[in-house]
Amino acid sequence: MIRINIRRVAQPIILAALLSGSGFAQSADTPKKAPENWFNLDPTADKVYGVSTEKVYQELLKGRKAKPVIVAVIDGGVDINHEDLKSVIWTNPKEIPNNGKDDDKNGYIDDVYGWDFIGGKDSSVHYDNLEVTRIYRSMLPKFEKADTTKFSEADKKEYARFKEISIAYEEEDQKLKGGYANYQILLDGLEKIKDKIGKETITLTDIQAYRPTGSILGQIKFMVENEMANGATFNDFMEMIKEGIKETEAQASYYTNLEYDPRSIVGDNYSDAKEKIYGNNDVVGPDPDHGTHVAGIIAAVRDNNLGIKGVSNATKIMVLRVVPNGDERDKDVANSIRYAADNGAKVINMSFGKSYSWNKGVVDEAVKYAASKDVLLIHAAGNDAQNNDEADNFPNDEDDNAKEIVNNWVEVGASSWKPGEQGIGNFSNYGKNSVDVFAPGVAIHSTTPGSKYADHNGTSMAAPVVSGVAALIRAYYPKLKAAQVKEILMKSALPYKEKVQVPGSEGQTANLSDLSKTGGIVNAYEALKMAQKMSK
Repeated sequence: MIRINIRRVAQPIILAALLSGSGFAQSADTPKKAPENWFNLDPTADKVYGVSTEKVYQELLKGRKAKPVIVAVIDGGVDINHEDLKSVIWTNPKEIPNNGKDDDKNGYIDDVYGWDFIGGKDSSVHYDNLEVTRIYRSMLPKFEKADTTKFSEADKKEYARFKEISIAYEEEDQKLKGGYANYQILLDGLEKIKDKIGKETITLTDIQAYRPTGSILGQIKFMVENEMANGATFNDFMEMIKEGIKETEAQASYYTNLEYDPRSIVGDNYSDAKEKIYGNNDVVGPDPDHGTHVAGIIAAVRDNNLGIKGVSNATKIMVLRVVPNGDERDKDVANSIRYAADNGAKVINMSFGKSYSWNKGVVDEAVKYAASKDVLLIHAAGNDAQNNDEADNFPNDEDDNAKEIVNNWVEVGASSWKPGEQGIGNFSNYGKNSVDVFAPGVAIHSTTPGSKYADHNGTSMAAPVVSGVAALIRAYYPKLKAAQVKEILMKSALPYKEKVQVPGSEGQTANLSDLSKTGGIVNAYEALKMAQKMSK
């Protein structure tokens, strides 16, 4: 599942603030807004913990050229006509566009820019269930009304799993319904505040002067005040809440709906995990916001005086649509990884994840296949403010005993532009053994559909920062192998020396080295210097 922005990152933060009275407060000396282009800036020169991309181009790569490497973006679709992306979209050199033929004989007709593995003959999947819903639905016929007294030992073990899944499903269902209800509470409160103040354009001074009646309105005032102090308008905040209502209503309609299964749209034999040829060539899909934002972070054109500057100036984006609004399916993930590896990708960005897996083995085999093809995989650690050492997050590079199965996988947490204890995203997953590095993932400005731009939060934004740095290394030092690039990314990460707030905790702080393997934040400048030495 993709989790970003209001829809999947801000939601739990907002609701926690509403219910607990906590908010978005920050220290008085913290800047109110992220500096422009901050994720590409330098910790020393610019006083913000970016990855020093601009310093790389000024000091290490000035005047140098490189053959672009292909980065596969496995996501929910990309706006391939975006003004800041259209010139860096990969095109299949062996495919003749729109002739209805499989020119390159790879099984995919007119796969000019990549492939949509959740598309069918006439349309593409937009919404899907959570994986826990699909698993629960598959187990219901056997166990819902079963006579447990007649179970074999194997049945008893499977039934215990069913009970675990049923509890998780009910929790998700209640969480979704509760999320929608809480957004309604927020909107109702905002409307009451607006009516009380009686102005169309409400200022921060108006909010500060407002005297709430009741604790809920007081907490909402506190949230709005902090948001407006950080640059948002009252109407901005209200629109964000309205968007949250729409999204949570849709999620409640599809995510845990046992009667809803959109797989017939795709038309494949879903039970056949080895089936590869299905889908369509619509790589944009019905909602390419997330994938477009990810692609821009990696490779938006740097020298066209438009929009933003991507990390890498030597990249072509291959688009693989796999992620619906809901949980991605393992079969599709595995096939997209194989497609990328077979069609020349040297880096794969995977800004998605889920808590349950239908068929981990088929994904693991695809990951191993990518390793055999010297492809580096970059994966977002997730936005549940959880310790991934203790909670499942799929896909991953571990076997059932938590041992790494490959050396071509990098797991990425989200760091922030804010200093000190606020140095990582308060939503970011972490793990001393399961998360490799952190990278900028808070208030990241990037491309969105329709040649627009927006700020998003999430490890979904941190992963493509790392993918961009990896692409730079592989473009300018092409002899280095995927495993070497991973080693460089980890060894060159800059240690974060201050303690940070542990995401999801009540004021607990820890060293970043206790929350990840490296204890550091990826740095392009140090990585390119190390790559130069290693390539000699």
